[in-house]
Amino acid sequence: MDLRNHSTVTEFILLGLSTNPHIQALLFVLFLGIYILTMMGNFMIMLVIKADSHLHTPMYFFLNHLSFVDICFSSVTVPKMLENLLSRRKTISVEGCLAQVFFVFAAAGTGACLLSVMAYDRYAAICHPLLYGQIMSKQLYMKLVWGSWGLGFLDALINISLAVNMIFCETKIIPHYSCEMLSLLSLSCSDISRNLIALLCSTLLHGLGTFLLVFLSYAHIIATILSIRSTSGRSKAFSTCSSHLTAVTLYFGSGLLRHLMPNSSSPLELIFSVQYTVVIPMLNPLIYSLKKKEVKVALKRTLEKYLQHIRC
Repeated sequence: MDLRNHSTVTEFILLGLSTNPHIQALLFVLFLGIYILTMMGNFMIMLVIKADSHLHTPMYFFLNHLSFVDICFSSVTVPKMLENLLSRRKTISVEGCLAQVFFVFAAAGTGACLLSVMAYDRYAAICHPLLYGQIMSKQLYMKLVWGSWGLGFLDALINISLAVNMIFCETKIIPHYSCEMLSLLSLSCSDISRNLIALLCSTLLHGLGTFLLVFLSYAHIIATILSIRSTSGRSKAFSTCSSHLTAVTLYFGSGLLRHLMPNSSSPLELIFSVQYTVVIPMLNPLIYSLKKKEVKVALKRTLEKYLQHIRC
């Protein structure tokens, strides 16, 4: 077979979540609302952290970057999904599809790394409170953040540099609302062995690798909390990491369920994909603002300053 005959594919067709026009209209309203809440919530977290000096700590420095990652993560997939819900031609160019895959890789990888370094921060705060300032120095937490971004983009660059050389068959249908690497691999007529190896390595690094760091950190944290004799002491120690633990459980839990499922585009698979790429970025600001007393107090102070500025 002459593979050059298949190199004329210029666009793919995204089937989306439903073909029913009435359901598409409802989905458009739903996901538009989720996207607006995601933008507002994460921008609010970033604004409060920047405006309030009490939140200029390593944990909130990490949270500031996580909020930005959530904005990017949601913006990569949701706008195109909204466009296709209103459009009859549900297409995306090959270049646009590859760009979407690249930024999903970068955002997901960076987010996983940030959650793992936030777990290390909680480990240092709970297990070594007297040495916390020395352990989490500015030099270290700056390196951890930019290292997370670097690993996320390096992972995306390696995978996408291999994907751009793929030759696609005449079948252009992607039974999904967004482009995913596995979907592109299933449409390729060329050798994808190197792509699969790169995908496996990135999954081990950003999936199992970061999860292992989180697991080890919380194993030490739980052991330390259980060794505290007073109930109030245990409750106070647990409250310092409860919001992060909730975010980690949702992120890694939904990601694990999504990637363990076969690439069959079943309704359950699409639900887990929506949860992982659309819902989780919206929930993170709610988790941290509702469970963190410092954030609620800082938000109140910021609003009071803003209202005073308006009155003046």
